[in-house]
Amino acid sequence: MTWTVTPEPVGSPASALLRRDYYAEVAGRYWGRPATAEEIDEGLADDGADLLVAPTGCFVVGRFAGEPAACAGLLRVDADTAELTRVYVRPEHRGTGGGGLLLAAVESTARSLGVRTVRLDTRSDLIEARKLYARHGYREVPAFHRRQYAEHWFAKEL
Repeated sequence: MTWTVTPEPVGSPASALLRRDYYAEVAGRYWGRPATAEEIDEGLADDGADLLVAPTGCFVVGRFAGEPAACAGLLRVDADTAELTRVYVRPEHRGTGGGGLLLAAVESTARSLGVRTVRLDTRSDLIEARKLYARHGYREVPAFHRRQYAEHWFAKEL
């Protein structure tokens, strides 16, 4: 079984499904219970995903054996900086290399946009994500914003 990672419109059926799965997992972990369909809809409404297109960013979908299994977005903050967002690998595919391929794809896009630093925020309970970022050269940095839910900040120089 192999991975492929390709750019995909954030509104495509595969992207929309993965974004729902992502939100369901992060919200459910935070609340300590499964998120309802209504809560997921509310969380995804006006979430800024429409900016994950050129020239302000990108969205990629990872497929494992041809099936949508992962996603990630990149949002350009300024001429030199972009933020990594909505990184998600379905639980059954974690540990198979998909996360690293997602990061490589968005970092490649960032370089093509002239971005020199990719940064992100995450939460303490998203242990797998924090390990993924550290394994791929992201280092913890001081907070660069005070958004709700952000507890750890990472950056990588490209």
